[in-house]
Amino acid sequence: MAEKVIMLGNEAIARGAYEAGVKVSSAYPGTPSTEISEYLVRYRDDVYEEWAPNEKVATEVAVGASLSGVRAMACMKHVGLNVAADPLYSVSYMGVNGGLVIVVADDPGLYSSQNEQDTRMVARAAQIPVIEPSDSAEAKEFFKAAFELSEQFDRPFIFRTTTRLAHSQGLVELNERVEPEDRPYEKNIRKNVMMPGNAKFRHVEIEKRNKELAEAANTLPINTVEMNDTKIGVITSGIPYQYVKEALPDASVLKLGMVNPLPRKMIEEFASKVEKLYIVEELDPVIEEQVKSWGIQAVGKEILTVQGEYSANMLREAILKENLDIKAPAEAPGRPPILCPGCPHRSVFYVLNRLKMHAAGDIGCYTLGAVAPLSVIDTTMCMGSSISTLHGMEKAKGKEYIKNWVAVIGDSTFMHTGVNSLMNMVYNNATGTVIIMDNSTTGMTGHQDHAATGKTLQGDPTYAINIPALCRAIGVKNVHEVNAFDLPLLEKTIKEETAKDEVSVIITKTPCVLLDKRKKPLYIAHEDKCKKCGMCMKPGCPAMTKNADGTIHIDDTMCTGCGLCESLCKFGAIELVKEGE
Repeated sequence: MAEKVIMLGNEAIARGAYEAGVKVSSAYPGTPSTEISEYLVRYRDDVYEEWAPNEKVATEVAVGASLSGVRAMACMKHVGLNVAADPLYSVSYMGVNGGLVIVVADDPGLYSSQNEQDTRMVARAAQIPVIEPSDSAEAKEFFKAAFELSEQFDRPFIFRTTTRLAHSQGLVELNERVEPEDRPYEKNIRKNVMMPGNAKFRHVEIEKRNKELAEAANTLPINTVEMNDTKIGVITSGIPYQYVKEALPDASVLKLGMVNPLPRKMIEEFASKVEKLYIVEELDPVIEEQVKSWGIQAVGKEILTVQGEYSANMLREAILKENLDIKAPAEAPGRPPILCPGCPHRSVFYVLNRLKMHAAGDIGCYTLGAVAPLSVIDTTMCMGSSISTLHGMEKAKGKEYIKNWVAVIGDSTFMHTGVNSLMNMVYNNATGTVIIMDNSTTGMTGHQDHAATGKTLQGDPTYAINIPALCRAIGVKNVHEVNAFDLPLLEKTIKEETAKDEVSVIITKTPCVLLDKRKKPLYIAHEDKCKKCGMCMKPGCPAMTKNADGTIHIDDTMCTGCGLCESLCKFGAIELVKEGE
């Protein structure tokens, strides 16, 4: 009898990749997709896994592996698919050799993202079929099915998940790895070279393939009907299926495992058997708009929101009109996100705040520099955008306008898309200052390695890209490395570089405090020496609190011994009493 274990959705996807015979996986970390690759490393003897600099590169690596004849995959979060859009739209025309699946994790509810975009909308535009599981068991089995369908219909597939599926657990049956034989590579210029004449031909071909797939969807086992009481019928997919089953246990349900293309005949037949049809899908009305366009009467976003996650209670209220009169839970104290104690970003933002500087921000832990008491970051848009935003401001308003502005970006994000933006500044004669906050990791998603850390996803040592040398190589003459906690030197460097009439880069090279597993230095606050000036409180370190009389207390369970508070105290009230080990 096959072993059954409890797995997170992301873990189940990794297991599905292993059992499906995947040989190559490339990814860029992005919550909620990150753990897929980290779990997949368990199978490194059979599967090659890597972190790519960005999602575009990851997708192209997977396409190359597929063209060579093996099963391949790429993983990313929903906004990462925007970065990968260029190869995605073109490989849709090309098709595959070995099976090709792009895993994309959406984030309804905005738990860790800058928007709630719906990957199904992108997939429809790119004419890419989409499979979506509703629990961990389906995640594993549907992932295997995606590869089979990819090869059968010569189509790349998107495997859509959401935060709730990625990070919830379910019972999964373990099976053996089945590794199909590598498909022979055959040179086929008309299929694989996307010049206009070939692309016109391929567009016709993929329309044909998609029609065949839409017809097959009517009988695919991943699309299922559960006929119960026919007064209410529900079409749903993914995690919302779980809410439907909890809120409407007696309803008839059509659960879609393939959400693009839709099985029209199956839907029409199901709709004809129920008195009232509801369509329950989180985010955009992707299924709903298509079903209604076929003349089928259904209720969807008229009563359900296009924002955030759904719940069983939401469905009870909207569909059954139940007044649940649920008592509001006791309000917990507000816990706004904040930089960790000892984070090197805090000292950088403290100096910028002190200098009354504005910062064009980027995606990473350092986005928290936008909140009080630091309040330095004025803009955050997408990966790599900080540098280009600053450049745009200068070209619109001139050097004087940005003399009190900098761009801030992390080391991983700089390698992702910041390099291109810095090239643009140099090429177009900009004068702005870029601060690369190099904490030697991809901190926000859980400390993954990248091209400048010297270690691969598989844990092997590798060449670490030299960020200062890279900046100089693309033409930046003024490149300075500064310890983030050396406040006098950091302040001096920022003043000097922002005054220059050419591009400059300041690299605050200080590792993330969570990477250092040594025993930390111990600092204490002497209440009798404290003048209650509040200088040590200005950086907003959560390890620092005020006593009732206004003197300062350091919580030694939170303090990481960075010494920032000591450097700010001019009265000797904060003392290092024990060195780190």
